[in-house]
Amino acid sequence: MAEESPKRRKANFNEAETEVLIEQVLKHEQLLFAAGPGRASPGQKRRVWELIRHKVNPVAACPRDVEDLKKRWRDLKRRDRSKLCRLSQGGGPP
Repeated sequence: MAEESPKRRKANFNEAETEVLIEQVLKHEQLLFAAGPGRASPGQKRRVWELIRHKVNPVAACPRDVEDLKKRWRDLKRRDRSKLCRLSQGGGPP
């Protein structure tokens, strides 16, 4: 019976990857996140995420897939939102 090697983590996103990701997502924000009758189809969104992946991978420490990019985007949004909530409630840095 062959032993499976433990799955290794990918490297953290570096600053260049994050900058390219933010730039590209904001550029295509309307297509990716618009609601209502003018929103993009799932196929169009998938193509946009693939385009973003092709822009991020040349500066990436390791190859990223679309799911990695989506997760990083969600994490960035969540972190910024929680920071804004803390500041608006007066819970900023001491």
